Amino acid sequence: MNRAFSRKKDKTWMHTPEALSKHYIPYNAKFLGSTEVEQPKGTEVVRDAVRKLKFARHIKKSEGQKIPKVELQISIYGVKILEPKTKEVQHNCQLHRISFCADDKTDKRIFTFICKDSESNKHLCYVFDSEKCAEEITLTIGQAFDLAYRKFLESGGKDVETRKQIAGMQKRIQDLETENMELKNKVQDLENRLRITHVSTSPASSVTVKSPSTDIFDMVPFSPISQQSPTPTRNGTQLPPVPSRSAEIKRDLFGAEPFDPFNCGAGDFPPDIQSKLDEMQRQRWRGSKWD
Repeated sequence: MNRAFSRKKDKTWMHTPEALSKHYIPYNAKFLGSTEVEQPKGTEVVRDAVRKLKFARHIKKSEGQKIPKVELQISIYGVKILEPKTKEVQHNCQLHRISFCADDKTDKRIFTFICKDSESNKHLCYVFDSEKCAEEITLTIGQAFDLAYRKFLESGGKDVETRKQIAGMQKRIQDLETENMELKNKVQDLENRLRITHVSTSPASSVTVKSPSTDIFDMVPFSPISQQSPTPTRNGTQLPPVPSRSAEIKRDLFGAEPFDPFNCGAGDFPPDIQSKLDEMQRQRWRGSKWD
């Protein structure tokens, strides 16, 4: 652990060891940003970084952008930078990667620390603005360093390796959670597309042909269609065929069949009458044929 750390030796620690080793100390501050530096330590190094980030912040402020507020959580494991409302971790600076920390002598509201990035291995200087707690935050980080170094000596270096492994596992878990969230969003998008496709390609609702209603005797009521194609009833029986009206024989009041001279026998009339009837029948046949 590189203990190149600017702290005030005439100041006593402000927090109990348990608060930093088992929990964390929260602070609120404004985050001016971070910038790459060439050296892992040095007052002039952080002074140049502060000057650079202040100038960039003035430009953004002239454009109407406000300085974002953050929450700092300081413990023996590192410094976490979170969004105050959502508690989303923006940066997780592990303590063994922090090589320098100091507050600005010319501007009492500014404090900084240099941390080596775990992915790019570049040294980044983080700059913050706190109106009342800049020096206190710097001393709290110094106390976290002191406690972590004591644990390092007591464990013979094993504690640092364990923390490195834990930090690596925590980063892996965070990456997996992000990947899991992206996969859930993709699955949800596919389900929405399938639902839209299913609705657009679904066939029109088929019309159900209802069976004809029946009377109290489970019989199908009379219909002209039933003369052409009889419909079976529910009990399996079939309606008897309805005789055609043309085939019915009309009778008079006394039940006698009407007289038809053309249906009588040839011997019932005299020859002259019979010949006239035959002629009338031929004329009738010709007229019906032409019709």
